[in-house]
Amino acid sequence: MTGAWGWDLLIGIVIALLVTWAALIATLALVRPRKGLLREALRLLPDVLRLVRRLAADATLPRGVRVRLGLLLAYLAIPIDLVPDFIPVLGYADDAIIITAVLRSVVRRAGLSAVRRHWPGTDDGFAVLCRLTGLAAPDATH
Repeated sequence: MTGAWGWDLLIGIVIALLVTWAALIATLALVRPRKGLLREALRLLPDVLRLVRRLAADATLPRGVRVRLGLLLAYLAIPIDLVPDFIPVLGYADDAIIITAVLRSVVRRAGLSAVRRHWPGTDDGFAVLCRLTGLAAPDATH
C-alpha cells in the first residue's frame, strides 16, 4: 500500500478495528429488544444492576455464569461506551442491549429459579425481565 512496512501494518490494524466495531454495532442492532421492550429495559436498569451484582456473588451458580456477570459489571464500570452517545438509539441504549444479551445467556444457563431468588424488584418487573430474556412468563408469586 504505502511501501513502508510500519505504515501498512498500522493501516491494516486500524481497518481491522473499524470493521470489528461496525460488526459489533450491527450485532447490537440485531439483538436489541423489540416492541418497546428496550424502553422497559431502561426503566428496569437499577433493579437489573442489583440482580447482576447479586448473581455474580452467588457461589452456587456455575463459574462461567459468574465470570460473564463479572465481565458485564466491569464493562458497565468503564466510562467509555462501545457505541458513542451521538449515534441515534443505539448510542444511549448500548448498555441496556448488552445487559439484555448477557442476561439471556445467564438466565438460560443458571435457570429462572436462581434469577427469581435474587430479583430485587416487583413481580411486574420480573415479568418484563422474563420477556427480555425470552423465557416463559412466570406466575405472580414471589
